[in-house]
Order: sequence, then structure tokens, then C-alpha cells
Amino acid sequence: MDKDKRPHAPSINDSQMARESWKVFQVMAEFVEGYERLVHIPPSVSIFGSARLSPDHKWYHLAEDTAQALSDAGFSVVTGGGPGIMEAANKGAKKGRSLSVGLNIVLPNEESANAYQDISIRFRHFFTRKVMFVKYASAYVVMPGGFGTLDEIAEILALVQTGKTRRIPIVLVVKSFWEDLLKWFDKTLVKEGMINKADLDLYTIVETPQEAVSYIQRFYKERSIIPSEHEKELMSDL
Repeated sequence: MDKDKRPHAPSINDSQMARESWKVFQVMAEFVEGYERLVHIPPSVSIFGSARLSPDHKWYHLAEDTAQALSDAGFSVVTGGGPGIMEAANKGAKKGRSLSVGLNIVLPNEESANAYQDISIRFRHFFTRKVMFVKYASAYVVMPGGFGTLDEIAEILALVQTGKTRRIPIVLVVKSFWEDLLKWFDKTLVKEGMINKADLDLYTIVETPQEAVSYIQRFYKERSIIPSEHEKELMSDL
């Protein structure tokens, strides 16, 4: 292409610039509110899973029981604040002795926040919300779910793998749901050199609430649940 014919950066009018600039302040406000309201909740466990499951589904009940067991074990429970698995986990946490937290996202076609939240925070931006899921989490518990759940598990695996955050327990619940994906990790990602074999040790899979709680508790018998100074420094850059 002739250099003289290369496209030039489009001009931006003042109203466009003002709108984008104000967005920066909106993002800052979400971070500040998240930090201020969540800094006192550790230890906490972030629980993920489908928004589409009804209260009579077996995995809804499993999520509720898992959250209650974690709450009774002293962990605040953090979810996306919506229906389905998120509602079940907040409901279970409410039955336990620790805090139930919802990080709610504004979406065009989704239901409002569930009614089982001690702390409820509303986000417009996925990326600010995702930081809050990671920043104060002592563990991730991942129930069956769709694209959003896959996004969250990929996020935490990448952050731990690359050393951008500290190593925490990553617990997948319901082997029959996850096993084909985990086989693909091993047979395709490892085989093609996309990840290392050791990366398969970043997560575990369980079937029951008791197994999830026990795994997390065993993990922290070998190390402090309170982040070290080095880990705090890592997490400040999330």
C-alpha cells in the first residue's frame, strides 16, 4: 500500500473524549467500593456456576450445601450474586456462620440480585468485578456452568500459572461434568505444548461438600491462609 494512502487515526470530538474520560472515573469508583467493602471479609471462597439452574436441580442443592459447609468452616462465600448456582451458594452461606457476598453485574437480559446477600455490590464492568473475585479469595470452588464459569476458571488458572497471583486451591465440583474438559487439557494442551504437565496440578476435582472443605483445609495446613508480604505485593498488581 502506498504510504500516502495509509489510513489516518480518526479525529475525536470533545463530547466523545468527555464521555470516555468519565468512564475512567466510573471504573475507579467500582474498584474503590469493592476494596472498601471486601477488605474485611477474608478468608473467603469464590463460588462459580450456572445462572440457569432451577432450585429443584440436584446441582443447585449441591452448591447450597457446599456453601453452607464452607461458611460453617469460617469462610465468607462470594458469588456473582445472580440466580441459579449463585443464588444457591449465597443461600447456603446465609445458613452458615460467615458472610454471604454478591458481586452483581448489570446485564441487559438477566434477573436482579438474589435475596441472600449480606454484602451486595453492583458492577457495570466485568473486568472490575473479576478483580474482586480474585483479590480476596482464599480458594475458588467451581460448580457446573457455562461460558461465564469457564471464563472464571481460565482466569484464575492463568493468573496462578503465570505467577500474577498466589497459589490458592482451585476446586472443581462434579467429576462427570468436568472430566472431558480435563482430558482435553491433558491430551491436547499438554501434548501440543500449550501448557506444562505440572499445570494439571493447579486444580483438583471433588464430588461432595465435605471433600471441598477438607481439600481447602488441608491446603492451608501446609501454608498460611494469610498472604505473605510477597504475595500481597503480587496481588496489588492484579
